[in-house]
Amino acid sequence: MSDPVCPLCDRPIPPDARQSHHHLIPRLKGGKHGPTVLLHQICHNEIHATLSEAELARDYATVEALRAHPRLAKFIRWIAKRPPGFHSETPGPRRKR
Repeated sequence: MSDPVCPLCDRPIPPDARQSHHHLIPRLKGGKHGPTVLLHQICHNEIHATLSEAELARDYATVEALRAHPRLAKFIRWIAKRPPGFHSETPGPRRKR
């Protein structure tokens, strides 16, 4: 059986890679029992470093919308050059609150 693929960066998620489930609608915004996607932990961290819970619920509740965000698109181009199990601290500054 092949490894699952991260829908954000399109790289495989090896069993030993850091990974987590992302609620497409944040739990705090009514998505507790809503759909989730399995992501690399670094991809999940970048989503939450880039967007607030309100922005995620309002404008970025699909993988396609996330991939279209300018900062996340830049991150995807960067992470695509890394091996599937790569993890580091979230690059770049956190979003302004």
